Amino acid sequence: MFKVIGDSSTDVDQAFQEKYPVTIVPFKLMIDGNEYVDDASLDVDHFISDMKKSENTPKSACPSPNDFLAHFEGDDDEIFIVTISSKLSGTYNSAMLAKNIYDSENPAKKLIHIFDSLGAAAGETLIARKIYEFKNLGYSTEKLIEQMTDFINDMRVIFISESLDNLIKNGRISKWKGLIASTLNILPIMGSDGHGEIKLIEKVRNTNKAYSRLIEIMQQELIKNGKKIVAITHVGNPERANQIEEEISKMDCVEEIVNVKCAGLSSLYADKKGIIVAF
Repeated sequence: MFKVIGDSSTDVDQAFQEKYPVTIVPFKLMIDGNEYVDDASLDVDHFISDMKKSENTPKSACPSPNDFLAHFEGDDDEIFIVTISSKLSGTYNSAMLAKNIYDSENPAKKLIHIFDSLGAAAGETLIARKIYEFKNLGYSTEKLIEQMTDFINDMRVIFISESLDNLIKNGRISKWKGLIASTLNILPIMGSDGHGEIKLIEKVRNTNKAYSRLIEIMQQELIKNGKKIVAITHVGNPERANQIEEEISKMDCVEEIVNVKCAGLSSLYADKKGIIVAF
């Protein structure tokens, strides 16, 4: 038996959970002194509404080692943990410390492996989905870890947001990158740099052109690499998410598309009408 654990940057919905169960270890989110636990009970729309009303910068706190340890007990022989990029959060370090504590107290009891997603949101969703794919193919633990590591290194995570304010104010991207979004009606296409940090991919003038270009990038990369599963997550922007799904689903090389709403943490950072894709 095995278990997949993800921090709450792993965006999932009920339909996904029914097919590919992921135990979510939540971040804590703060707005104006109020704390929100980013778990299944969070009313994300209410959280976004509170975030928009506030004049202050929303904050986040990563799960503690004890938060992870609480999910290590049980009959599972193997536990695979997926975390947001270690360059963006201390979550990976918390999970690693939890693993070390558990292993020291329970030597050789079970295998625990932690995957640094080098991304977030849709990227973590896709990684969780791929773990199940490789397990269903009967991969040994060693082969699964090797294949997942290669997959993560090759994975593309790209996003568009109509506001980069929260990323800038929380130090996730530099001010000069954010300045691009507020001048000349330019909408930046951002993404992971392959090492876990956020980079600027392209600058596109106006929203419609930005989404058209995002779809073009996805089509070019999917054809080139022959990748089969695509994850899309969005911040209250189902129209754009569905537009991307409709266009990408026409490609013969795409066998499955996961399209889900962002949870709290992803909504905080992807912000206004954010769209994140991973493939």
